[in-house]
Amino acid sequence: MPTRLQLARSEIIAFFGNHENRVHKQRDLERLLSQNRDEWRLAQSTVFKAFLEYLLKSRKLRRLEFGFPHRKEVRYTWGKVPIESVLLTLKPDCYFSHFTAVQLHELTEQDPRTVYVNHEQRPKPISQGGLSQERIDAAFRRKPRMTRNLAMVKGARREGIRVCLLNGKHTGCLGIEEREVRPRDEDTSPRLRLTDIERTLIDIAVRPFYAGGVSEVMKAYERATGRASVNRLAGLLRKLGYVYPYHQAVGFYLDAAGSYDQKAVELFREGFEYEFDFYLSYGMEETEYVPRWRVHVPKGLSRMA
Repeated sequence: MPTRLQLARSEIIAFFGNHENRVHKQRDLERLLSQNRDEWRLAQSTVFKAFLEYLLKSRKLRRLEFGFPHRKEVRYTWGKVPIESVLLTLKPDCYFSHFTAVQLHELTEQDPRTVYVNHEQRPKPISQGGLSQERIDAAFRRKPRMTRNLAMVKGARREGIRVCLLNGKHTGCLGIEEREVRPRDEDTSPRLRLTDIERTLIDIAVRPFYAGGVSEVMKAYERATGRASVNRLAGLLRKLGYVYPYHQAVGFYLDAAGSYDQKAVELFREGFEYEFDFYLSYGMEETEYVPRWRVHVPKGLSRMA
C-alpha cells in the first residue's frame, strides 16, 4: 500500500518545481514541511528525516556539502542549479571576486577549478600607523598570507571544484554588480553578484596570488582594454583607501599593457603620490625596478625596461 509521502509525490514535486528558490538550507526544508504538512496530507508521524530521504531518492533534490575547516556548510538544490548560484548562498551579500571574476568577465583563457567567493569583514578603525620604506620592504620580502578557508564541493555535477571563501576588506560592496552571466559548462545564465571589471582589476593587482599570479594579471589588464575605464579605476582606488600604494601596481599594469589611452594613464600617474618604492607581489625572487612607477616587478615582465 502506498505511503502518504508516495501519494503526495506529484503535489510535492510540483510545489518545489514552482518555488521561487531552488537552493535551500536544511532549516528552509524543515519550515516548508511544517507549513505544507496538512495540504500534502502527511501524517504527523512523518518526521523530517524521512521527508528529506524521500526527496533525495526522487533525484530531484540534490545535497551539496562544503567541508570548510571551521564550519561545514550544506545546501540542497532542486532541479538543475548552476553551482555559482549555490555558492552565493554561503554568506549574506557575498560575491565572486579575483580569478573567478576575471573568468566571468572573460579576461582569461584559463579554466581555474578554484572559485573565489568574497564575504566582506565588518568595518574596522582606520589604521593610524604611517608607512615607511623599511616596513614595505620587510612585508613584501615575505610570502603572502593566504586563506585556509578552502573546501572541495561534494555532490556537485561538475567535479573537482574547490571553493575559496575570502573574508575581504570592508568596502560597502563598492564596485559590485549583479547581472546575468553564463558560466563555463553551463547552458543557463543566472544572475550573479560579482566585482565589476574595474574593481576586478584592482583586486587582482592587490592579491595576484588569488588570480593565477602576476603574469595572469597582466593578461587580464591587456584583455580589459576598451572595456575598463582608467578614470573609474582611479576613483575606486581612492574610495577603497588602501594603506599600501597599490596605485603604483595598477599604474604599471595599465602602462605595460601598452593599449590604454596614454593621456588617461598619464593623468592616473599624476593623480597619486609616489613617495615609496613598491612591489607587484610578495616574495618575488628575481626582480627589476621600473622607475616610472617606482615598483619592483618580476624579471622579464616589464616592457619598459
